[in-house]
Amino acid sequence: MDETSRVGIIGSGSWATAIAKMLMNNVSELNWYFRNPKHIKRFRKDGRNPNYLTSVDFDVENIHFFSDINHIVEESDIIIIAIPSAFLKLTLSELSIPLKGKFMVSAVKGLVSEDNMIVGTFLNEFYDVPLEDIAIITGPCHAEEVALERLSYLTIACHDLKRGRAFSSLLNCNYIKTSVTDDIYGTEYSAVLKNIIAIASGICHGMGYGDNFQAVLMSNGIQEIKRFVDTVHPINRDIKSSAYLGDLLVTGYSQFSRNRMFGTMLGKGYSVKYAQMEMLMIAEGYYAVKSIKEINEKYKVNMPITDAVYNIIYERISPAIEIRLLTETLR
Repeated sequence: MDETSRVGIIGSGSWATAIAKMLMNNVSELNWYFRNPKHIKRFRKDGRNPNYLTSVDFDVENIHFFSDINHIVEESDIIIIAIPSAFLKLTLSELSIPLKGKFMVSAVKGLVSEDNMIVGTFLNEFYDVPLEDIAIITGPCHAEEVALERLSYLTIACHDLKRGRAFSSLLNCNYIKTSVTDDIYGTEYSAVLKNIIAIASGICHGMGYGDNFQAVLMSNGIQEIKRFVDTVHPINRDIKSSAYLGDLLVTGYSQFSRNRMFGTMLGKGYSVKYAQMEMLMIAEGYYAVKSIKEINEKYKVNMPITDAVYNIIYERISPAIEIRLLTETLR
């Protein structure tokens, strides 16, 4: 796995575009899947993604665009999935050729909600992709800052550390630094859970809670994440590292966080449906909180923040009531 490997990206949103920008520093050619052929035509004409991170210029001579998912899978050795989790099953349902034999990389940061599975487990169980052929891109890295080439750090999780390092080298550049871990379960679940905590952070921000409370919420949030991932996959991990705590902090605090934005609108009194319509982007935590709530029926981990977000979104309990009750549980 090196700069001669055929790399394909499935997805055309902001995170997919940011990953493409990183890769173009290290690979001579890139395969890229767009569902809509009209968007490909505009990209070829303008040299930019017509809908996301439109300030980023690409040399389209070095990009092979595809609107047929089977064709891009055939032509790629490494396949990076960077689409919202809500559309993952629908997108992959169009496949008529196997994924087995490909090195699969998830940049989804969400659950396959219909099956309550993290993406790595889903690829392993439904598409027979061996765990050593699966990697996860995690860490505190917003696409908007990649576009601005602001220094960012990523963690690549892979059972096979050697292959994880090889893939990480394709992302390294002067503004991206990478590290590698074998904790594919903990990092992926943490990436899901931080979106839920970020919605809670946004709700509290929308209701007028200040920085002092937000700090308590975040510190309780990382403890909640640790309790869950240690129960689901008990190994020795440093929950304070950037793949866990760092990702939580940037998602909970950043102006670019769509989960925080979604929560802020709920905290200001907007309905769930209205907030979703206004954002025009997917807040992964909306889907994740229902799945985590159902998964936790088995494990019974104490998760007061997750429970509060679930009650606000799905039980339609007033944020004022739910957050007031939450404040009594935090320390």
